[in-house]
Amino acid sequence: MNLQGTGLELVGDVMGLPAYQFGADLTSLMPPRRSSKMSTHGPAAVGMTVTHRRYVPYSHAHYAGNLVDGAYSLAAFGDVATEMCIRTDGDEGLFASYSDVQFRAPVRAGDCIEIEAILVRVGSRSREMSFEVRVVTRGNPAGGDSAADLLDEPIVATTARGVVVVPATI
Repeated sequence: MNLQGTGLELVGDVMGLPAYQFGADLTSLMPPRRSSKMSTHGPAAVGMTVTHRRYVPYSHAHYAGNLVDGAYSLAAFGDVATEMCIRTDGDEGLFASYSDVQFRAPVRAGDCIEIEAILVRVGSRSREMSFEVRVVTRGNPAGGDSAADLLDEPIVATTARGVVVVPATI
């Protein structure tokens, strides 16, 4: 497979399959974005925040105790990062990297979670964000099959930092 020009590089193998990672220039995968007079996005500014809330369905439970895998939080971070890029640059952007991912508390099926992205650094084509998943409601099986509790204080379940890249404006 020819990967030249994709920004991917072979870094080894995982369970006998080739493993790739993105190189430094993810923007080579993106066509330049043309400015539009109809654009409603604003300039990227440190401190901008995007927050989503969602219910965690039981179909996402992977482990005993209705635990949800950590990838669920990472996918949610991608969703808030996408909205941030649309708001700041009028483009969905591409996720380049995560750093300092910490799974601090479990996320369970039946939880309602709040996912937040805060813009912490703005480069010419990169956007660095801090992310947090908070559990705001939790199922309460002791109260009945469909019982749930609104938590007095949200539980910080997952935190991370991440970098996305956006195309240059021409």
